[in-house]
Amino acid sequence: MADIKQKLFAEFAPVTTEEWEAKINADLKGKDYERALVWKTQEGFNVRPYYREENLAGLDYLDTLPGEFPFVRGNNKTNNDWFVRQNIFVQDFAEANKKALNVLGKGVTSLGFLFSECGSLTKESIAVLLKNICLEAAEVNFVCPCDNCNCAEIFAEYVSEGKWNNDNVIASLSSDPIGTYVLKGKMDADAFAKVKTNIEAAKAVKNFRTVAVHGKFFANSGSSIVQELAFSLAQGAEYLTQLTEAGVSIDDAAGSMKFNFGISNNYFMEIAKLRTARLLWSKIVEAYAPECKGSAKLIAHSETNRYNKTVYDPYVNMLRTQTEAMSAVLGGAHSITVLPFNAIFEETTEFSERIARNQQALLKEESHLDKIADPSAGSYYIENLTASLADEAWALFLAVQDKGGFIAAFKEGFIQSEIKAMAAGRDKKIAQRRENLLGTNQFPNFNEKMEAEFDGSLFEAVDLSEEGAEVETLKPYRGAQAFEALRYTTDVYARENKRPLAFMLTIGNLTFRKARAQFACNFFAVAGFTVIDNNGFATAKEGVAAAKAAGADIIVVCSSDDEYASIVPVVAEQLDEEILVVAGAPSCADELKAKGITNFVHVKSNILEELKSYQTQLGI
Repeated sequence: MADIKQKLFAEFAPVTTEEWEAKINADLKGKDYERALVWKTQEGFNVRPYYREENLAGLDYLDTLPGEFPFVRGNNKTNNDWFVRQNIFVQDFAEANKKALNVLGKGVTSLGFLFSECGSLTKESIAVLLKNICLEAAEVNFVCPCDNCNCAEIFAEYVSEGKWNNDNVIASLSSDPIGTYVLKGKMDADAFAKVKTNIEAAKAVKNFRTVAVHGKFFANSGSSIVQELAFSLAQGAEYLTQLTEAGVSIDDAAGSMKFNFGISNNYFMEIAKLRTARLLWSKIVEAYAPECKGSAKLIAHSETNRYNKTVYDPYVNMLRTQTEAMSAVLGGAHSITVLPFNAIFEETTEFSERIARNQQALLKEESHLDKIADPSAGSYYIENLTASLADEAWALFLAVQDKGGFIAAFKEGFIQSEIKAMAAGRDKKIAQRRENLLGTNQFPNFNEKMEAEFDGSLFEAVDLSEEGAEVETLKPYRGAQAFEALRYTTDVYARENKRPLAFMLTIGNLTFRKARAQFACNFFAVAGFTVIDNNGFATAKEGVAAAKAAGADIIVVCSSDDEYASIVPVVAEQLDEEILVVAGAPSCADELKAKGITNFVHVKSNILEELKSYQTQLGI
């Protein structure tokens, strides 16, 4: 190997970090290095513009192999295979079975059965649901609305009476009383006793995991990746403590658990998240002194987040879920659900479900990402992200432990306040377009008109709090909701009224007027307003005449800062009821405001609040 390296690189002189830094600073031409190149993440740490081998010093886990403790490099030794999961809503057991058999022939290797109620779950109904399904060839997962059903006992009995080798059956149950507490605010007094009962019942099926940790609840409530990690691990640790104190061995307790994470569009961070989760979970389980090192493996199911999905321009959701699925694959997820692009606003269709399946098929059958163990290994960037996430998540995890564990911290309101603060910050960034939702708060489809009828709940947070809830609950929502409600209000108004028209009065400097017209068109189209751009007018009088002829409700003057002081007052004098807007934040703004010209749109605008204001002025 040394000889090969010598042959390949002998002609290249080594370049030191100091030389790289000197070159970068020279190219910056006086710009502040930290401000220009260092990414300050919402997770609480900085990301450098580049990393080198020296940045990996001190990362002990790099000396381990895939499949070895602490499993940061993945649970599999020789591949990166994962289960392709599709969820099926169970209303009729025979129909659900028919659909399951159909999708199993189309690339699905994991079935998620979602029940609306558990009362009809019996060994007979399970037999109907699983008829002709080889349980050694496909993973099955039961998602029940309550934590008190007997699904674990029923399924274990069904498997034991069947023709399968029980050790080859892989399954899970979504029992998560702490997660129920997080969303509903109540938890049964015997909740952990029922969890213990499920674990005992599931022993007959070696790979049947009956305890779920739903980290996606945090992710879909606006948390950061660090918060999702830390609170999920704290919740998992709470289960370990409660179960071991109830007499369950640490190996059985840890071996019964499955983590359900969301996947955001933060591509590299999501890869690092799963690696970090395995690293930290292995250390947590190790502290309980298990007999088997394998008990410390974290099994992660990943599901594409709802938080960043949109109703408008919904096909963009396919782009989001594709990169999200890829990051989950490279991070080493055990199984992945890609939600169909329309899942958030209507019943999924055969087309949308097929696309969702095929997105994972592309990653397996064409990109072959299942063939290489730990495909992200050795990336200086990802390894450093993993280390940084581990540091931040561990610090927050310890903060929860200092408060007595997850339940105590949630009762105190600590977890809710941390997530609410993060969500509020993200909402502000979305409102200011510093966090982009393509097609919604940035680059909307100008021609899209929403004809579907939606009730207001689509644009509101999901509140599952039960009457008499003991604590403040988490309320999952989508970051796009406020903008969607804004645009939908315009669409409903336009069904019986004239759609508002924003007219670009472009004049003066060619470069500035074109750039500002493009910005302003994008700005007002976000609210569903019709926008008209123009090549340019010779005079303000000509531009105003054209705007009035077009029936403009809003006239946006687009020019250069130097020209605004003379042009805008002339335009203002010729207007009747039209709203005058200046594109930009010129130095003469105070001078213009003194003349009664108060509307300016620019990159620092809170676009959400300003568009609401324009709607109000227009009587929408």
